Amino acid sequence: MKKIMLMSLILASCIIHAQKLKNETGNFASLKNETSVNVKFNYSHLKLLKENFTEDEYVSKRKLELNEKDKGNGDAWVSKWKSAKNDIWEPKFLELLEKTTDKKISFKEDNNSAKYTLMVDVVWIYPGWDVYMMKQPAKVTTNIKLVETSNPFNVVYQVDAIDAPGDQFGSNFSNESRVGEGFAKTAKTIGKKIAKEVK
Repeated sequence: MKKIMLMSLILASCIIHAQKLKNETGNFASLKNETSVNVKFNYSHLKLLKENFTEDEYVSKRKLELNEKDKGNGDAWVSKWKSAKNDIWEPKFLELLEKTTDKKISFKEDNNSAKYTLMVDVVWIYPGWDVYMMKQPAKVTTNIKLVETSNPFNVVYQVDAIDAPGDQFGSNFSNESRVGEGFAKTAKTIGKKIAKEVK
């Protein structure tokens, strides 16, 4: 009975922390003979938390909360949040994408000479929280498209990658770092599909 309960808990945990892929069309077979792919990140549709705050609304609210607790902390956090895209989230995504595809294809930003572009539209983020013994992972939802660089209306592959969990073993008190793990999880999921379909 104990074994059954333990297995049920493990299965439930896997379901809770699994990323969902929806509205999938096309495939990555067209990358078979490619050595490099351009990557573009877009945050213009980004919403945050269950309230679906815009990024400006979320940043203003969070800044005020932190400054009320300790003056200056909110301003320091804003600086960290704004730099997280270039310093944590995007590098994590690119690193894990190349690693998962066994580095057969180079994925880089501003690589406009590449035949194909991977569009990463970040549409929803939940930063999660960590209070010592209790925590909740971040979640990242993106719309992923592979398009022709010269003709972005020609969509070769598309998917909604929903609720990628951002978590680490042990404690992680940085919202930005937890979100970065969600980007890494998304990259792993997409990278595995590419590795499977590009042989």
